[in-house]
Amino acid sequence: MFKKAAADMLGLSDIGAVIRPENYDKVDADDYVMHEDNEKIYFLIKSKSDEYCFTNLALIHLDGTSAISKKRTLNRYPYYLSPISAVSIETAGTVDLDVEIKFTIGDRIISIDVHKKHLEEIKDLYKSLNKISEISYDNEIKLGHAKESLAIAANTLGSINKLEGNLVEQFNGINQSAYEWMEKSYKQYKVKDFAPIFERYIHF
Repeated sequence: MFKKAAADMLGLSDIGAVIRPENYDKVDADDYVMHEDNEKIYFLIKSKSDEYCFTNLALIHLDGTSAISKKRTLNRYPYYLSPISAVSIETAGTVDLDVEIKFTIGDRIISIDVHKKHLEEIKDLYKSLNKISEISYDNEIKLGHAKESLAIAANTLGSINKLEGNLVEQFNGINQSAYEWMEKSYKQYKVKDFAPIFERYIHF
């Protein structure tokens, strides 16, 4: 009941508004944040029909068909599975009421209209998403290099004709080393938690 009145309480319209941290508990998206896994909201945009909730782990989008419909579609985009790219801002013209932040997450293009009074906050979000995009892109290249390095090592080892000792033990040792190498590389270059980035750029 309380959350159903949130749009009126927060003065929302079809143009999105940036919700301050003290009001996060008044929005529906908060119910889908995995607080049990230390997930935390860092930025939230809400209109009467949509909510865009940026946490340290994912973008949670509650997609409403219209301001008067009660139906919502919940979409969750973990950053490590759906990399962010092509981040941009379209600022308001003289008579415009809104600014627009655009980005691609995975294969989904997101475009959010936000009231121009929130431009400074949107700039902070832009910096955060742009930095996450850069880190994800660089890490994907580094992970590719790690895979190539392992393949080169395997080919080099395979070209050695003389093998001594127990072949099964040697195979198991090589297999284990390869697994540990890829596991370490994956953990290093597939970042799941971007809390430090949001904390650096988001200021309320």
